[in-house]
Amino acid sequence: MALLPTDRRGGSREIAPAVDHGFFGPGSVAWKVWGYPTSLTIGFSRAVVVEELDPDLVASVDRTQDIYRRPRTRYDRTIHYFALVAFGDSRTAAHAADVLVKVHSKAIGTEPYGGGRYDANDPDSQLWILVTGWHSVLKAYEMYGPGRLSEAEEAQYWAECARAAELQTCSPDDVPRSRAELHAYYERMRPAMSGSPIARRAMAHLMDVRQLVDVPPVLRPARWVVGRFFRAGVIATLPHWMREMGGVTQPRAMDVVARPVLRTTFAAIAMSATLQLRILRLLSPSTVPVVAPVLLGVPPVNPEVLTPHEAQRRYGYERPAEAHLAWRAKQHERVFGRGEEPSDAGLVESEPVLGRLN
Repeated sequence: MALLPTDRRGGSREIAPAVDHGFFGPGSVAWKVWGYPTSLTIGFSRAVVVEELDPDLVASVDRTQDIYRRPRTRYDRTIHYFALVAFGDSRTAAHAADVLVKVHSKAIGTEPYGGGRYDANDPDSQLWILVTGWHSVLKAYEMYGPGRLSEAEEAQYWAECARAAELQTCSPDDVPRSRAELHAYYERMRPAMSGSPIARRAMAHLMDVRQLVDVPPVLRPARWVVGRFFRAGVIATLPHWMREMGGVTQPRAMDVVARPVLRTTFAAIAMSATLQLRILRLLSPSTVPVVAPVLLGVPPVNPEVLTPHEAQRRYGYERPAEAHLAWRAKQHERVFGRGEEPSDAGLVESEPVLGRLN
């Protein structure tokens, strides 16, 4: 009988098998890359850091101040969603994507520097989140994990990323399908990115993982060392234009030192699924039940793989681009029409799916 790692209360819990393999499954490159310990650590941190260069997205982040007021629950819920897409069963992941449209309906307003309206459900913003997320996880895998994928594996990885796009308001057709297309996408997006004061503040804050883990005073020096290498590792994955734009430069020596230390560390962690889950519990407790069956080889009830569109049809969810249009219109009327704060109903509805807010 497989058990989850011991929790803070000293007990263990039996792992519930997933209903199905979700959207990828054992033969996927997504599981190969996302299942390595670099993914939900440095890869995820890089993803949320790079996202903040989008002036519309960082405006919504700054408006709520949630990453500063409740960093642990915000981090936990976001990792939880990423993990559901990669590893979760098809019904739960499709439900989470549907609820997230309502959550994002609250993230609307006026961008403070350019003055334009922003909406987190905008397809261009959703594409930026998707591409930077999947690329960040791949980049961390390349630098601190086993290395580059084969050409065939890389093509499959981006095809699987396009499959994940079916869970967002963007179009799968817009997802890069190769390294060359990825670079071209960044070049197109670069002029629209901004290292504004709120972006720089958010990026610096999101790289500090020390805020996510409570330790006794005697262990704080060790936490500082781990946090320092973690931050250096994230920065080392960033191209220089992103570093300069975000104000997160570091000496080249740290780039050089971080790589072998982190490669060795992650290789050791990868040898034990239980250790990976213990570390994940520190960063994102709600994500452990999603990832544990995959890492520990617990077979699902039904060894089926669906596409998101198949799951949406089966379980009665609309495609995200068409989902909750009336609700989203009401949110726009509240904010842009009456000058009121948007409703929190979507956030409240998301708690049973993505984890509690506080």
